[in-house]
Amino acid sequence: MRQPLFDVTKAQPPIIGELAYPKAHFRLPQVKKTVYLTFDDGPVPVYTRQVMNILQQYNVPATFFMVGENVFKFPEVFQEVKNAGYSFGSHTYNHLKGWATDNKTYIENVWKGVEITKSNLFRPPYGKIGPLQAHKLYNQLHIIMWDIITMDYDHNLSGEDCFQNVKNYVRNGSIIVFHDSPKSEKNLLYALPKSIEYLLKENYTFASIRL
Repeated sequence: MRQPLFDVTKAQPPIIGELAYPKAHFRLPQVKKTVYLTFDDGPVPVYTRQVMNILQQYNVPATFFMVGENVFKFPEVFQEVKNAGYSFGSHTYNHLKGWATDNKTYIENVWKGVEITKSNLFRPPYGKIGPLQAHKLYNQLHIIMWDIITMDYDHNLSGEDCFQNVKNYVRNGSIIVFHDSPKSEKNLLYALPKSIEYLLKENYTFASIRL
C-alpha cells in the first residue's frame, strides 16, 4: 500500500510529506528551543475564546488559522484574536480539501480566505493540497503545515492521548496543531493546558508564526 504524502491519521507526518512540499513549513527550529502552538477551524464563539483564556492564563503566544466563512459570520471573535496580539492565517474560505477539489476552484477559495483575513500565512485544511496547487501559492503565501497534530478532533482518542502526542513527538521548532472548534472541545480543554505545562517544564519557548 502506498504511503500518503501527508498522513493526517498520524501525530507526526512522514518525511515524504516534506519532500513533496519543499517550500512549505513543517518546523521552524530556533537557536533556543521553540514551539509554535497553532489552532485550526475558528474563529468560533465559545471555543476560540476558551483557547484564548487558556493561552492568557499561561501568557503564551499562538497562531490561529481561520476559515473565511467563520470570520465572516463571527467578525467580533476575529477582532478579539487580533486585539489580543495573536498571529493568524487563512484556512481557505470553506475548509476545502485540496485533493478533492479542482485546481481553479481550490485556488479561488484560498484567495477568498486570504482576502478576508489579510494574512500571508496559509494552512491547507487536512494538510491536503495538491503539489500543483501548492506551487501556484508558494510565491505569495507561506504554506504552514505541521510537525505534530494532536488529533484532538478524534473521538476515539482521549485528552490524555492527545497530550501524549505532543509529549512523544515535540522537538525544537515543532509546529503543533489543535482545533478551536466543537469537534475538539473535550480533548482540547484537557490536552492544551497539560501540553503547555509540560513544554514550559522542558524549557521550551513559545512563539507565534510571523513570516
